[in-house]
Amino acid sequence: MDSIDEAIIRCVLRDARATYAEIGKEAGLSPSAAKRRLDRLVATGAIRGFSAVIDPQAMAWRTEAFVEVYCKGNPTPAALTQALHDIPEVVEACTVSGAADAMLYMLARDIPHLEQAIQRVRATPLVDRTESAIVLSRLLTRPRG
Repeated sequence: MDSIDEAIIRCVLRDARATYAEIGKEAGLSPSAAKRRLDRLVATGAIRGFSAVIDPQAMAWRTEAFVEVYCKGNPTPAALTQALHDIPEVVEACTVSGAADAMLYMLARDIPHLEQAIQRVRATPLVDRTESAIVLSRLLTRPRG
């Protein structure tokens, strides 16, 4: 990975729909060279995919929670990822140090919707129990890109 690859990654992090011309301009490449480099970054796994970032307010999902997950046995991160993949309310999931095995960031319309989503998390065979903290207000949010 060199400075050109890093420039390409910064560009697509900011706007995954950037054109090859826009990517090339930022990285100092022609559009065709930018396409080749981007294709190589995807092929090597440096870029694992592109996604849309949905505004939860637009979906009216305004209830946020952090959920600690305690697993049965010792599942691999890949197994836990697979178990949580089809629960759309799980917006982020990380393995963590400490007593919990994982921490989830979840979004839902309201408390009943959140409760149903947490029940689906608990129903996965790998999960023993959860502990939840509902977000009351956001104090600080910084961009990640």
